[in-house]
Amino acid sequence: MPDARPRAHEPTNLVRFSPGARTHWHVHAVGQTLHVVCGIALVGTRDGTVFEAHPGETVSCPPGEEHWHGTAPDRFMEHIALWEATGDDTPETVWAEPVTDRQYGGHRSRGQ
Repeated sequence: MPDARPRAHEPTNLVRFSPGARTHWHVHAVGQTLHVVCGIALVGTRDGTVFEAHPGETVSCPPGEEHWHGTAPDRFMEHIALWEATGDDTPETVWAEPVTDRQYGGHRSRGQ
């Protein structure tokens, strides 16, 4: 029977957000996948778009794309975050500045 556990180079986290919470801007060297478990996830990109994802939906953030993720202002949210390690000394994630209220409140669209 195949081993379904994540391999060491594929970190996986269940992340919980309180209403209105969001990460800082950040980028993953080899991309990131977010699978929404409950609540409404928001994923923002530098062009000002804020994608909205619902339970059971998956969002892929390409390698090198600056983004943030969080939740709607009136809901809790959980997502499973998966990303790959780089396999060398390159940082998996590079964190940047906080997301402003204006960026958080940007134009929302459903799906990606």
